[in-house]
Amino acid sequence: MADTHLFEIDGSVLEGGGQILRMALCFSVLTKTPVRIRNIRQGRKKPGLAAQHLAGVELMRDICQGRLYKACLGSTEIEFYPGHIEHGRFVGHIQTAGSITLLLQATLPVAIFSSGPVTLELRGGTNTDLAPQVDFLTEIFRPNMERFGASFDFDLIRRGYFPKGGGQCVIEVRPVQSLRPVTMVDVGSVTRLFGWSYVAGVLPLKIAHEMSSGAKSILKEIANSRADIEVYKESMDMAPEGNCSGIIIGCETSTGAILGGSALGEARKKSFQSGEEAAHEIQSAISVGACVDRHVQDMMIILMALADGTSRIRTEPLTMHTKTAIYVTELMTKAKFNIIEGNGSAIIECVGIGLRNINLPKNTTSY
Repeated sequence: MADTHLFEIDGSVLEGGGQILRMALCFSVLTKTPVRIRNIRQGRKKPGLAAQHLAGVELMRDICQGRLYKACLGSTEIEFYPGHIEHGRFVGHIQTAGSITLLLQATLPVAIFSSGPVTLELRGGTNTDLAPQVDFLTEIFRPNMERFGASFDFDLIRRGYFPKGGGQCVIEVRPVQSLRPVTMVDVGSVTRLFGWSYVAGVLPLKIAHEMSSGAKSILKEIANSRADIEVYKESMDMAPEGNCSGIIIGCETSTGAILGGSALGEARKKSFQSGEEAAHEIQSAISVGACVDRHVQDMMIILMALADGTSRIRTEPLTMHTKTAIYVTELMTKAKFNIIEGNGSAIIECVGIGLRNINLPKNTTSY
């Protein structure tokens, strides 16, 4: 049963949302530290665990054969006792349009330190507000993760939109012995601009064309190279219910940096403007010489912390999500961060803890 020998985490600090919960559970499993997390999502209009967060903590419990107490919809406090990271197939089913990508973000660092291949079957929202779209995670975040020496395969079965959800994807993760540190401080020059602009349901293809045009109007200011944006309508098989529109764009540079921008269409906003906003995110990063965009920025913190050595990444000024990620990381591990600010950018330096995968046989080939 629950006891008092728990590492206490206050979920109301800084960002005050689900990120503290996700990162605390992640480090709990990786460092084998039992935790009590209180004031969960205190900074939100409806505090406590929503369906997405509940599915996340239950999935984390299953992956490590841990014990979980006080977790139910609306809980503002949970106790979590991690066990051994298992391999095999695990299901995370959000009963709403809650974000699949946030579920994956939380479990990926744990899965790469498992004892064997991990298959994650996740159900919920694939392209939703206030979270990365699944396409952003696979096309922009994944190449950045691969620099650390880890990756994942992603199979999209069905898309899920607000309010019903119903999306489904299968992720295959191969474990690694350790993560290598990265140095990403020189963005170089833009060599390729690419992306996808889509509509689903009853929305006309014209909306996707307008978003693409809006993005291209900004991207032409970044580089001479033409932006290759695919415009399409989702099939009924892939998106059987719900209406949605969105755009995901990427930028590749001569030093191998991959930056991204994205937006969802909104009824109260012109489609052209949504495209412009997605492109502005890339323009903003390139203008200060950033090697990762503001959305990938906070996702890199846990990888830098676990890596075996010192990592340096130039990015835009730190977001609140990144500041929160650093706070939880330094609270729960011996990783040390140093931020060097100047000329509109910031270099994040981190001496990683060099976590070794004790669950994996030494002669195993990883990613």
